[in-house]
Amino acid sequence: MTDTGPIPMTIRLAALSGRAALPLSVLPDATAQEAMAARLGLLGLRKLRFEGELAPEGRRDWRLSGRLGATVVQPCVVTLAPVTTRIETDLLRLYRAGMAAPAPGSEIEMPEDDSEEPLPDRLELLAVIEEALALALPLYPRAEGAESGEASFGPPGVAAMRDEDTRPFAALARLKGHKDGAD
Repeated sequence: MTDTGPIPMTIRLAALSGRAALPLSVLPDATAQEAMAARLGLLGLRKLRFEGELAPEGRRDWRLSGRLGATVVQPCVVTLAPVTTRIETDLLRLYRAGMAAPAPGSEIEMPEDDSEEPLPDRLELLAVIEEALALALPLYPRAEGAESGEASFGPPGVAAMRDEDTRPFAALARLKGHKDGAD
């Protein structure tokens, strides 16, 4: 395929040839990365890149596949210190013409293949990239050496329950201590 210039961030699928794959190389500019970082609650987002293709599948369906890479900076869940993570993940979306879009606010059953979606009129590449990045983010980023510590709660004058006390055999150990004459 010949180079037709920069890839638009919005692709009208009806305007594409149904026979040829469209190679994609998406490198959002700094402004788009900053806006995406703000929406995702990130401290920083760098080196965001998607390389892949949009290929026809059958007569009316499309397959978006490729590799997403980004360097993200998130706050540590313990110390709030910045934690930098490199994300490299595969992206796959199957856009099906015969699949009905759910009504807004309605409950739907999760399909077996969660990569399938109803065929949109326009494919918003940055929205798809942002969704894939959000799903790939570490849920609980921790700075190196960050420990959550042990919390103990209880009323004054009563021994507080510790994390160790909730372990499965902690009650047996306490019973054994009572049997041996320990406190």
